[in-house]
Amino acid sequence: MEVTKEGRGIIMRVPLEGGGRLVVELTPAEAGELADALNGVVG
Repeated sequence: MEVTKEGRGIIMRVPLEGGGRLVVELTPAEAGELADALNGVVG
């Protein structure tokens, strides 16, 4: 997994099975919400 800040957005690249990547652009607020959701699942 790779996460970079580009301009005002945050780009997350997630490797997929069979090759390729899922690329998602997030706002800082969305990235915070994602972090909270993941922390709730994995502790």
